[in-house]
Amino acid sequence: MPQVASNPLLQLIPFLFIFVIFYFLVIKPQKDKARQHQKTIDALKKNDEIVTIGGIHATVLNVKEKTLVVRIDDNTKIEIDKSAVGRLEKTA
Repeated sequence: MPQVASNPLLQLIPFLFIFVIFYFLVIKPQKDKARQHQKTIDALKKNDEIVTIGGIHATVLNVKEKTLVVRIDDNTKIEIDKSAVGRLEKTA
């Protein structure tokens, strides 16, 4: 019985199909979420209320190029990286 040679490209189709599904279910939503988070961080302004990735609730006092000065209590101010902002609670 003669053997039929299979096309190597046909063997790649299932892997390509799995990658396409993986892209639309995992990679694309994650990129969209990261893009939206970056837009939120770029739009921060004075008196916005934020929560850091460490869970600290704070009010923005000053926005600098890479950092924020925030108030976490009446007489307590700290400077944090913008990348430490977890979410925006309330806008000014």
